[in-house]
Amino acid sequence: MKTILNIIWLVFSGFWLFLGYMFAGLLLCITVIGIPFGFAAFRIAVYALWPFGYTTVERRDAGSPSFVANVLWLVLAGWWLALGHIFTGIALCVTIIGIPLGFANFKLIPVSLLPFGREIVRTDQAFAGW
Repeated sequence: MKTILNIIWLVFSGFWLFLGYMFAGLLLCITVIGIPFGFAAFRIAVYALWPFGYTTVERRDAGSPSFVANVLWLVLAGWWLALGHIFTGIALCVTIIGIPLGFANFKLIPVSLLPFGREIVRTDQAFAGW
């Protein structure tokens, strides 16, 4: 089922989100200071390409640099991205076929809001290390 949902997602939403996050990542990697933010955008891009069957978990070893990076990300880009995913998710939930796609957009909100200190893992591995 997740393969079918990923294909539908790819056609209607995922490819464009992937391109947007990749473009943002390339722009962020122009400066040395922006490289960690660019890598975060690349991780989100891959997650946005295939969201079904994957989830995010918090990393226990993330420290104060992740906190500082999350604050910068939140102020500069995170809340815009989260709002975009909220409005797109609501719009997709208007139709019955779009409901799973809307939920996938809602699933992207935490990682687009605060990407540092999170890891993208397969759904069946999410709680394996606990």
